[in-house]
Amino acid sequence: MTELECQMICELQKDLSIVPHPYAVVAERLKISEEQLLTGMNAMVGRGIIRKVGAVLRHRRVGFAANALCVWKVPLERVVEIGEMFASLTTVTHCYERETCPAWSYNLYTMIHATSRVVCEHQIEAMSLLSGISQFKIFYSTKELKKTSMRYFE
Repeated sequence: MTELECQMICELQKDLSIVPHPYAVVAERLKISEEQLLTGMNAMVGRGIIRKVGAVLRHRRVGFAANALCVWKVPLERVVEIGEMFASLTTVTHCYERETCPAWSYNLYTMIHATSRVVCEHQIEAMSLLSGISQFKIFYSTKELKKTSMRYFE
């Protein structure tokens, strides 16, 4: 990586300004053009250095008081189908498959944020009816421990 690429990543690790052109603000701090920044970012994406740029929603601050991790027992031949179905729902923020073991046969995990546990349970029941999957367990968050992104350069 070049020194400029390291500086770009260092700046991109910070919160983006909530303005019409947030990358122009980053570019200004780097003393380069917005076009140079975007070209550099695209080049790093192409080389696999940057995988994604994403937002962190502080869901509790905007009223989502219930956070449910729901684990599902899905037949292996339906994991992709059900996973894609669940992932397409606006109520699901995360959906992923995990390997099972003899003591734990749940293989599909979904995360749901809602205003209350009752709302979470209604959403999960609707998912069960939609998918035909009736074996699931719900785990609720009790405390938020981390809400920061990785820092690769300081």
